[in-house]
Amino acid sequence: MTAGEPIRILAVDDHVVLREALCDLLSMEPDLQIVAQAGTGPEAVRLAVQYKPDVVLLDIEMPDTDPVATVRRLLADNPALHIIVLSMYDDAQLVRELVSLGVGGYLHKSSRRQTVVTAIRQVEAGGDTITVSVSPQSLRAATASPNSADGPLSPRELEILTAVAGALSNRQIATRLGITEPTVKRHLRNIFEKLDAVSRIDAVNKATALLLIKPQRRPH
Repeated sequence: MTAGEPIRILAVDDHVVLREALCDLLSMEPDLQIVAQAGTGPEAVRLAVQYKPDVVLLDIEMPDTDPVATVRRLLADNPALHIIVLSMYDDAQLVRELVSLGVGGYLHKSSRRQTVVTAIRQVEAGGDTITVSVSPQSLRAATASPNSADGPLSPRELEILTAVAGALSNRQIATRLGITEPTVKRHLRNIFEKLDAVSRIDAVNKATALLLIKPQRRPH
């Protein structure tokens, strides 16, 4: 995408009414442009080659469509392509698999329009941020940890996750808490496992939604 030009989007969903409604909502944003729509995985791959979008919004529950294979094919044709998955299905294992393949976001279809818009802008801007938004039911299940009698996270883990929410790096967290970076990383691995999180922002979002930590103002 050239500076100043809108973000070009390919919307992929077999439910035509829902797809067109989403496209209408996104078209209201001056920096977003829907360049094509598809109803199947193979059609998405073909149109991605034809229209060269910046971002693909991909439903993964389309008939006769393998989401993993579709993501791999899209990225094989264009490694710079940004893919955001939209789904009613938010199984943690599938989320992790698709994120590991290189998708830039995994959003539940109950997400608000602004969440989708923000995710599109974030992936196009680059960086390591991965937006993950799951259903409330999945969130409650993911945080029901048997590892702690008092709650899903220990006091130290809450300290570290609060620092992560404040956009501190592992080194900064280690310095602030007087511990080593490997210790911070070990705590983060435990946090991810307990919250069934796939990224730092995913862990922060889940912990904030459960009122385990307070929302933090991130630096601009």
